[in-house]
Amino acid sequence: MSVSLELDESDVGTVVIGLGQSRRLWSYCFDPDTPANESTRPYIHPLSSIDGDILTNLRPNDHPWHHGISFTLTSVDGVNFWGGPSHRAEDSYQWRSDHGRQRHVEWVEKTPERLVERLAWIDPRQESRIIIEEERTLQTSVGEDGWSLRWTSQINNPGNEDLVCENYHSLGGLEGSHYSGLQIRGVREFLHQHGDETIKILGESGSTELDDLHGESANWVEWHGQTDTTLRRTRIRFESLSGPIPWFIRPNDPMVAFAPHRETPLIIPAGQSVVFDHALNFLRA
Repeated sequence: MSVSLELDESDVGTVVIGLGQSRRLWSYCFDPDTPANESTRPYIHPLSSIDGDILTNLRPNDHPWHHGISFTLTSVDGVNFWGGPSHRAEDSYQWRSDHGRQRHVEWVEKTPERLVERLAWIDPRQESRIIIEEERTLQTSVGEDGWSLRWTSQINNPGNEDLVCENYHSLGGLEGSHYSGLQIRGVREFLHQHGDETIKILGESGSTELDDLHGESANWVEWHGQTDTTLRRTRIRFESLSGPIPWFIRPNDPMVAFAPHRETPLIIPAGQSVVFDHALNFLRA
């Protein structure tokens, strides 16, 4: 089954990937106008199952800085690239003037199966300073029972000093708040169980208990859910292709993050790169 690339002419800052013009799989907004205090960055939304059920949520009222599917790091050199209030040990969560933004620089490649983009992560304290240079690759493949998105981000430190990347667990000791990396916010109803035990999260260990899965290192985690109106079911498998990571999971939202670290900061040495390689598989259940 082939995919086709089309440009949404109603918004020149969006690329749409679909199975022909009648069935769109996902839209990538690479030039967003989201508020600055949400740490403006490119995002995927809406994203649909192979049968057309929308699976992502953009700017939910409980956390407007959750933008469908987007890649970010919570705090880099003291800059909030996650969005929302920033947490500090001395005064908890506060709104601060520390929000960075990701700016689309150019397309390196743009085909139906593969988008390659360069981005600059901007320091709000000095607009001319690029904290991170990123090359982002988004690859789409389609099968009979679903489709997959592979998201690869190569993060380069262009500066002369090491970059210290934190989350609010490592930065301020906020236990369990290690969210960072690739984040996915799903539609609200997807994991609403309503007494049905087949709607669940499932870990590589075989456990379906949040206490076992949140923060535990594993190669993959799954959502088994259902969407309203059509009542169709979808299984979403999130895979870390770079090796086990400490997953951040909030099923009540529902939200998951491919967290690259937990208790200790992630250090990117001056002039060096780190690669994050992930796959999201959207399958009929």
